[in-house]
Amino acid sequence: MATDTNNTSASAEAFWDERYNQSGRLWSGEPNAALVRETEGLAPGTALDLGCGEGGDAIWLARQGWRVTATDISRVALGRAAEHAAQAQVADRVDWQHHDLGTSFPAGNYELVSAQFLHSLHEMPREEILRNAAAAVVPGGTLLIVGHMGFPAGETEPHPGVDFPSPQKVLASLELPDEQWDVLVCDTHEHHHKDPDGQPSTRTNYTLKMGRHPRID
Repeated sequence: MATDTNNTSASAEAFWDERYNQSGRLWSGEPNAALVRETEGLAPGTALDLGCGEGGDAIWLARQGWRVTATDISRVALGRAAEHAAQAQVADRVDWQHHDLGTSFPAGNYELVSAQFLHSLHEMPREEILRNAAAAVVPGGTLLIVGHMGFPAGETEPHPGVDFPSPQKVLASLELPDEQWDVLVCDTHEHHHKDPDGQPSTRTNYTLKMGRHPRID
């Protein structure tokens, strides 16, 4: 049966808008630890943040000197992110863009492309999105993909059909030519956090970091 792309997109956007509207702040506002760790030592340039949410990563990058294009499917999240950027006095360093990445993708090329926990309970062409992300990396740039390996420990109502691929599977799906890219990091790690009830919990995540070879003329 054919999928109605417009209806899928609309339902996904409505889902995320509703989720963000359920509270004044959905996320902590702090940057993801893997982003902080894996960008250490990189010279600030242009960055693309895919699925930026309320802007924690994008604002942190802007504070480090990056010029950031940040995208999300939720206009509610983007509105909050813009407010937070203004409060952090980096509004002029972040371009907030509304995209359903399954149907549109930001223009341009970037020194850093970051996709942090790009998962969805709705149908999403994730492999295609990540290949577009890789194509947006300039020669000499970095692609950083961080994701979950499964649901949180103790999840009582798992959602059928949600795929949590390994970093090796994500790497294979990118179909990147070996002569143009280096695998810098491809591993899993335990993330310790608090569940919605404030109790300690553990989740297994992965990091895939790729470096694109500089162009040699």
